[in-house]
Amino acid sequence: MRSEEITQQAIETIMRLGLVALLIIWCFEIVRPFIVPIVWGIIIAVAIFPLHRKLRSLLCERAAVAATVITVALLLLIVGPVVLLVSILAENLQVLAQQLREGTLAIPPPPPTVNDWPVIGGPIHTFWDLAASNLSAAVHQLAPQLKGVAGPLLTAAAAVGLSMAQFVLAVVLAGVFLAYSAEGYQLTRAIGRRLAGQRGVELVDLSEATMRSVARGVLGVAVIQSFLAGLGLVMAGVPFPGLWTVVALILAITQIGVGPVIVPAAIYVFSVHDTLPATLFLIWTLFVIAIDNVLKPLFLGRGLEVPMAVIFVGAIGGMITSGIIGLFIGAILLALGYKVFLSWLDRQSTATADSARQVTQEP
Repeated sequence: MRSEEITQQAIETIMRLGLVALLIIWCFEIVRPFIVPIVWGIIIAVAIFPLHRKLRSLLCERAAVAATVITVALLLLIVGPVVLLVSILAENLQVLAQQLREGTLAIPPPPPTVNDWPVIGGPIHTFWDLAASNLSAAVHQLAPQLKGVAGPLLTAAAAVGLSMAQFVLAVVLAGVFLAYSAEGYQLTRAIGRRLAGQRGVELVDLSEATMRSVARGVLGVAVIQSFLAGLGLVMAGVPFPGLWTVVALILAITQIGVGPVIVPAAIYVFSVHDTLPATLFLIWTLFVIAIDNVLKPLFLGRGLEVPMAVIFVGAIGGMITSGIIGLFIGAILLALGYKVFLSWLDRQSTATADSARQVTQEP
C-alpha cells in the first residue's frame, strides 16, 4: 500500500473519530441539565421495581397503567409530606424569628448538674445560664460564628426550590422508566454483554441489586430513624419539632446519626419536665439511636454476594465525594470493583493450577 493511501485512510479515520466525538459531546451538553433527575429517576425506579412487578401482575401485565398508579402514589405520598414538612419548618422558623425579634423567647435555666459534667460542663452551664437570663447577649456572643454560617444557609435555602423541582421530575421519569422496564432491562443487559460477555450481564444484575440495597439500608433507615425521633420530640413537647426532625433526617442520611439532635433534646427534657416523662424520653432516645444498628444489617447488603462492609464503605465514600447521589454510585462502583477483583483472582488461581497440572503430567 502506497504512503498516499495510508495517509488518506488515516485522515478519514481521524475525521470520523472527530465527528463521533463531536456528536457525543453535543449530546452530553443537551442532556447535562437533566442528568441529576435522570439518575434519581433510575434510582427510584430500581428501588421500587418489585412493587411495580406485583402491581403489574394484578393489572393483567399492564406495565404503563401500573407505572402511572405508582407515580401518582409517589407524588402524593412523598411530595405531599415533604411540602407539609417544609411548611412546618417555615412556620417554626417564622415563630422563632418573631420571638427573637420581640424578646419573648424563654429558655429555662440550666440544672445545677450540668456544671458537674467533665470538661464541657462549665462552658455549657455558663452559656446556657447567659442565654436564660440575657438571650440577646448570648446571641451577640455567637455573632461571629453566625455570620460565617449565614452565607451557606442562604445558599442552601435558595437551592431547596430547585431540588424539589428536580425531585418531582425524577419521580415522573421513574414512572416512565417503570413503564418501559422490560425494554430497559434488556438494553442494559445487552450493553453489559457487549462490554464483558456473560460477566457483564452479572455485573448489571449486581448494580441493580446494590442500588436497591442502598435505598433500603441507607435512605430507608434514615427515614425511619428521623420519623421516630420527630415523634418523640412531639410527644415530649420539645420546641420546633419540625425543624429538628429535618435536621435529624439530614444527619441520618449523612450517616452522622440522629444523636446530635435527640441527645440535647433529652437534656432539655430533663431540665423542664419531671423525672418520669424525662426518663421515658431518654429510653426512647436510646432506642432510636440503637435501632440503626439493628435495621442497617438487615437491609444493607441483603440478597447480595458482596459483603455489607464493601457496600457501606462505598456508600459513605461516594456520599463524601459526590453528595447524596454518591451513596448509590459509590456503593455500585465499589461492589463492581470487588467482583472484578475476585474474578481476576479466580482467573489467576485457575491459570496457576493449570500450569502446575501440566508440569506434573510431563514425563
